[in-house]
Order: sequence, then C-alpha cells, then structure tokens
Amino acid sequence: ASKRQKFIMNSCCLANGGAVLADILRGAPVAGKIKETLTERTAKLREKGIVPVLAILRVGERSGDLSYERGAAKCCSDVGVEVRRFILPQSCPSELLLETVTKINDDPSIHGCLVFRPLPNKEDEKAVCSMLSPSKDIDCITAESLTSVFTGAGEGFPPCTAQACIELLEHYGYDIQGKNITVIGRSLVIGKPVSMMLQSHNATVTMCHTKTRGIAEICAKAEILIAAAGKAGMVNADYTNSGQIVLDVGINVNSEGRLCGDADFDSVEKKAAAITPVPGGIGAVTSAVLVKHVIEAAEKAAKKKIL
Repeated sequence: ASKRQKFIMNSCCLANGGAVLADILRGAPVAGKIKETLTERTAKLREKGIVPVLAILRVGERSGDLSYERGAAKCCSDVGVEVRRFILPQSCPSELLLETVTKINDDPSIHGCLVFRPLPNKEDEKAVCSMLSPSKDIDCITAESLTSVFTGAGEGFPPCTAQACIELLEHYGYDIQGKNITVIGRSLVIGKPVSMMLQSHNATVTMCHTKTRGIAEICAKAEILIAAAGKAGMVNADYTNSGQIVLDVGINVNSEGRLCGDADFDSVEKKAAAITPVPGGIGAVTSAVLVKHVIEAAEKAAKKKIL
C-alpha cells in the first residue's frame, strides 16, 4: 500500500477502535538503490576488459533454489553481470560435484560462485565448503569467509541474506547502534553471522532458537526482531510490541503451497511498527547483495592483476 493508502487504512482502524497496521518494509526499493551503483561499477570493469561472472552451482531442482536462481540471474542481467550455470542431477556422484568445484576455482574468468545448499549428501557439502576458493565465495560458505565475519579480518564475504538485513535497516533509516535486537535462529547461514554483524554496528544482540524457554516474552522486549528459525508462522503477536521492527527472513511453504515467512504476517502487522513481507522483503535485497559481492570480487581480482 502507498503511504496515502496506509494513512487512510490506519485512520479507519483507529476510528473503529482497531489496531494501527505496521509499515511494510519492501525489498524492491532497497535492491533498486543498491543496483544503481552496480551498473556504473560493472561498466568501469568492462572498460578494462573484465566482465564480472557469477557461477551458479545447483544440484537438483528444488523450487526454492529455482526461484532464488531466477531472481539472482535477473539481477545480474540488470547490471551487466554474466551468469554461468553448473547444473547437476540430484543423484550426481561426489566425484563429479567436486570436479565441478575445481573447474570453477581454476577458471580466472569466474569471479563468484553461488552454491545452493543443503546438498543431498552432507559429506559432499562439507567437501564443497572446504574446496571452494574463498576469493570466489560470495555467500560465506567457507571457513575463511566465516572467520572474516567473526573476526573482521580475512578473505571472503558475509552471507548475502545477513548483509541484506543490514542494508534494509539502513535504507529505511533505522539506526542499529545501541538497539536491543533479538535474532531467532542460530545457523551459520543467518542467525550466527547476522548476530555478529549487528554487534559490529554496536547493537546489543540476544540470540534465541526454537528450544529457547519463554521465547515469546524475550522477543517481545526487542526493539528489532529478526526471525530466521525456518518455522512457518512461528512469530505471532505475542512475540512483538507496538514499536518493534520485524525482519522476516524465513522462507517456507504453507499448507496451501504458498511461500510464507516465519512470522504470522496478519497478526504481527496489527501490532508491530514495521515488518518485511514474504515474498517481497529480504529476498529481493539478498539477490542485489549477491550481485554486489560478485562485482566486488571482480574488482579485487582486477586489482591483483594490475599489481
């Protein structure tokens, strides 16, 4: 809804004794702002004869992977980044998967690699995360990249979705410094890295998970709540307060076969100050951050080549 529509709806709610609806923090404007600078940076690289290239390594045909791939590919096309797909069957042998990673590592024209996880075989996933070159790890799956997130030193990039949370908050003018932020989730994909990144911005962070006792009460005290547990509809009105900003990072499929987040959107929207929708929220920003990392990797490679 536009600001005028939201004003009218909230006025009607108040007149009827209802709750004021939360502001909807859409990802498209944030992604668009990020992409504005990327086109110029890609053009400068092309002037030097360098075409930024993203390799997409996908095993199988999961619907969520395909959706993200389409979004990432379109974002790449919008700013002049080339995409090369390495698509393997669900039952591919480990040898073929690892040979593909080696091929990507050894190709100097490829600057970044997106590996869709989880892989069918856990041992294969460990091997891929160990083998991928940190310089091409644009979504933080290697130990070196994780080290850089936790220590602030080293090669690699932060997870795209975790970085997208920071980008969205900054775009909408929410100051992170000094804020009490609660993160639901403890994975190395979102929960743990975003917690460290928020602390680097001087936030006070509380980490929760699905086994946390009294989790609703803890979350309801937060100024900013990041839901990344991977459990559809887990966060309801009991988890929030009237001044809270809710970032819904969850990507789930409900009983009707539709994409949904970790938040029960309808109930949270009636209580929180602002919330990201699913789809249309963090996901759009994640794709833009992914492409930004590819371009940064290409710029680093170009600098090393000149030196």
